[in-house]
Amino acid sequence: MILEYNLQFFAKDGPGGEKTEPATAKKLSDARKEGQVAKSKEMANGMGLMTLFLVLKIWTGKMGINFLETFETTYNRIPQVVNLIGGTAPQRELILLLRQGGVQILLIVLPILLIGFLVAFVSDLWQVKWQPTAKTLQPKLSKLNPINGFKKIFSANSIVELVKSIIKIAIIVWMAYGYIKDRTNYLFLLYDMDIMPALQLILQVVTDLGIRIAAVYLIFSFADYAYQKWKFSEDMKMTKQEVKEEYKNQEGDPQIKGKIRQKMMEVSRRRMMQALPQADVVITNPTHYAVAIKYDPAVSDAPVVIAKGQDYLAQKIKEIARENKIEIVENKPLARMLFANVEVGEAVPPEMYQAVAEVLAFVYHLQGRV
Repeated sequence: MILEYNLQFFAKDGPGGEKTEPATAKKLSDARKEGQVAKSKEMANGMGLMTLFLVLKIWTGKMGINFLETFETTYNRIPQVVNLIGGTAPQRELILLLRQGGVQILLIVLPILLIGFLVAFVSDLWQVKWQPTAKTLQPKLSKLNPINGFKKIFSANSIVELVKSIIKIAIIVWMAYGYIKDRTNYLFLLYDMDIMPALQLILQVVTDLGIRIAAVYLIFSFADYAYQKWKFSEDMKMTKQEVKEEYKNQEGDPQIKGKIRQKMMEVSRRRMMQALPQADVVITNPTHYAVAIKYDPAVSDAPVVIAKGQDYLAQKIKEIARENKIEIVENKPLARMLFANVEVGEAVPPEMYQAVAEVLAFVYHLQGRV
């Protein structure tokens, strides 16, 4: 009895075996176009929190004054609106008053909002560079699949995120508890303080504690960013088979490329043989190399190699030369130098002028042309 089996059953992580090869530039580029990048969401949150509390610490006094002035202005105009109750448009006046107050409050907090947006933008730009894509906004039916949703909930990545969150919250709670505990005596003084000093003390405690929490958050965010980069690199790894397939798709099938190269060489060789009867002389090794030279002062200032070959092709060149009564001259050093340094269709370089000129002069003398 013969059992059929498939070796792919023994492969790891899909066809081609285990994913051990680093991702190619093409795969990373395709993943980036799809919105798949190494990015830590904690980074923007951490930098945003730190910026928020730093701005609050610096801007709190100015904000407080502006808020009080806005409140005072709005409060002083309330009697005017109340006096219009019996008028024709009290509702419009009230809406206008509230709108003006809202605009003033928005202008007060606008710098914080702008700075927060700028920090979040710079954070993402630093992590993933600038290459916007709309692929992540496109709806995908796979996201509505409940099975995929359950897989994400109970995946290893979800467990890692849960552990990170628990550790982060535990450290922040422990640090916040210690900070507030050390300042309990100051907080008890709030009962005996006026409203403005009490608010200043509360804001100072909140901002100082917020800066400490943001610092912890930032430390976690940098660690998370390093982890996300490592995880992304691992997820993007490819099998050897995938690398070969990508190279084949990108560069073309090596067998097909070889056939194309062979066809091009055949065409070039055919043209070379067609031009060979025009040669003035064939310089040989005599058995391994053969180089055909033609000199036409009206076309070129120097002799030109119109054909060359090695072994079998060299013998073929000499055979055609005999058929067309072209002189064959044996000069081993010159034949090797011409074959190695001058391509078909190129002129002889100046350092070989003397040697080639002597050969041509010898051939012209044999032919009675000099």
